[in-house]
Amino acid sequence: MSITVTGSIEKKGLGPGTWALVSEGGETYELKDAPSDLKKSNLKVKVTGEVRDDVMTFAMIGSVLEVKSFEVISD
Repeated sequence: MSITVTGSIEKKGLGPGTWALVSEGGETYELKDAPSDLKKSNLKVKVTGEVRDDVMTFAMIGSVLEVKSFEVISD
């Protein structure tokens, strides 16, 4: 399922660490295949991608969102 989410990037300190998108509504998405330009804490972004129900992760902090594109709102 393709979705677009607006929110903030956070680095979660679980294991080796993982990058997450926390939506304006408070939902957390674990980012899969996030480009390096997106891996910046507190970055405000709009991300479009696919929710991957077929992927398991060690962090298990929320739905896995495979990034297709993104737009920086502010940094």
